Amino acid sequence: MDRNQLLQLLDIATEAALAGGAVLQNHLGKLEDITEKGRPGDLVTEADKAAEATILEVLKRHVPEHAILAEESGQLGDLHSNPFLWAIDPLDGTTNYAHQYPFFSCSVGLLIDGVPQVGVVFDPFHNELFRAAQGCGTTRNRRPISVSQTSELSKSLLVTGFAYDRRETADNNYAEFCYLTHLTQGVRRSGSASIDLAHVACGRLDGYWERGLSLWDIAAGIVLVKEAGGSVTAYDGGPIEIRSGRILATNGKIHQSLSDALGKTPALSTWPQSR
Repeated sequence: MDRNQLLQLLDIATEAALAGGAVLQNHLGKLEDITEKGRPGDLVTEADKAAEATILEVLKRHVPEHAILAEESGQLGDLHSNPFLWAIDPLDGTTNYAHQYPFFSCSVGLLIDGVPQVGVVFDPFHNELFRAAQGCGTTRNRRPISVSQTSELSKSLLVTGFAYDRRETADNNYAEFCYLTHLTQGVRRSGSASIDLAHVACGRLDGYWERGLSLWDIAAGIVLVKEAGGSVTAYDGGPIEIRSGRILATNGKIHQSLSDALGKTPALSTWPQSR
């Protein structure tokens, strides 16, 4: 696919993300229906559903033949034979949104032949629009951005998150969070994977890792980081399996050291216990 075609798809993704974000702006602070989808803390609101419906309307108007994987609606179209797959998270950070905590976004990504190639993340609280297409760079509010230049893990600021099943499994990222807090200048937790990736792309953060993610959480953000000059892999530095739920994204300069640290994290059960 040539550059002009990708840019046309980027414009469609932008229209969809902005439209969904406008719905989120209108519903903020006015929610009446907040429910859990299964696991404690896995919330859905009328804003999620309304934003997704708006995004789907935009995509169906422009690219009705494309397949879609959306958080609330699930699979739409043939995901297996169609080379175009849109991965949609209408409200990434629903818990934050429900509490009016200002870290949430609308994320629209496009995979072509299984590879994320177009990504838009719109932060409707701060009115920040992050856009990228393969080979075209990454922008924030239409201006080029790039990853940070931090080259030492000890001088880095990282971000991560915790999956909804963290109460049910020992593989819950708690040990990694504590261990890397000791090795770096700090580890943050925003509660929105797409915001985390956008902030790595623009250099506010130096690295990000997380487990338990869905394709719609990361498809757009992967493009943002890569096109801003960063690296995106599996935890061990190998090629990312985008459906594995695990991601390591950095500015590239601390990538190996962060990957090594993740591999060396001691289990919490081995840590000294305070008395």
